[in-house]
Amino acid sequence: MPEDSYPLRTILGYYASRPGIQIGTGMSSALPEDDARFARQLGVEWVMTGVGEADEHSAANYRKVRERFERAGLKVYRLGHPGCHNMPDITLNLPGRDAKLEEYLTYIRNLGAAGIHYSTYAHMANSVWGTDTETIRGGAVSRAFHLEQVRAGGEPWGALTHGRVYSDDELWDNYIYFIRRVVPVAEESGVYIGIHPDDPPLYPLGGVPRPIFGTFEGYKRAIEIADSSNIGVCLCVGCWLEGGKAMGKDVVDTIRYFGGMGKLFKVHLRNITAPMPEGFAETFLDDGYQDMWQVIRALQDIGYDGAVISDHLPQMVGGHKVAEAHAVGYMRGLIQAVENESRAGKDLRSGR
Repeated sequence: MPEDSYPLRTILGYYASRPGIQIGTGMSSALPEDDARFARQLGVEWVMTGVGEADEHSAANYRKVRERFERAGLKVYRLGHPGCHNMPDITLNLPGRDAKLEEYLTYIRNLGAAGIHYSTYAHMANSVWGTDTETIRGGAVSRAFHLEQVRAGGEPWGALTHGRVYSDDELWDNYIYFIRRVVPVAEESGVYIGIHPDDPPLYPLGGVPRPIFGTFEGYKRAIEIADSSNIGVCLCVGCWLEGGKAMGKDVVDTIRYFGGMGKLFKVHLRNITAPMPEGFAETFLDDGYQDMWQVIRALQDIGYDGAVISDHLPQMVGGHKVAEAHAVGYMRGLIQAVENESRAGKDLRSGR
């Protein structure tokens, strides 16, 4: 891959302090001092944040948030808008679709004007699904999902979330309507949009199919329809693992495919106990069925220098910061391992 085809200087507009895979963390846009110190102690410079109140969604306020983090030695990778994520008005063409679409486009314009150049977007009609929580290693508690529990609610696998059963064709038509209006605004605003997988993928839930961002072929078709350098993938490793072989490609091959195109903008690291249809519980990065070293190695191989972040942390003794410190430490160790291996390989090839 060409040296400048995948850099943060293109996606984010300024350089990282170090080359290679970046590590990010999530925190409140209010930036409590303890949070800022915690991030610096972890050695993390990239932050995923968001604002929720209606009067906070302006370019001026987004710029204030960005500058607040920069004064603390941190940089905003993504600033989220909860009203512009998992939008059934758009995915299902409900009344108010065009108003919701305009709200989303305004959000993208505000990001660009504020100097924030990346946003994660999820195109799920009825959001993330889970069944009862489960206890994992050492008594930690995490989200789980079992199809049989959903099926027990009646066909088609639980109560209808929006009053009827939708077809694959409807979902595709609604996506096309959306993305063809988003692309020119994203390009004009200089904002890169990484689209998150369905969680869980593959299976119709509540009467709504998941044919677009629930399989490799669906993703491939959706990215081709967008046909824009500004539209790519926010790869949630956990979601991909949930689908297992039914996704059409495993997570490593998926990284190599979309990363090889320069379409991989952000990565969520999460491990699970088993793929569907067996059902799964989310678990620690070192305790699931996927070897996360293989994931980081694939990112290294394709020259990825975007952010990786933890995702859906288990509930641990000591709270969120303990869980985040465990995840960040594990990610940092994996990144150092693959970078050292790559460096040793280069030295061997050069005869050093």
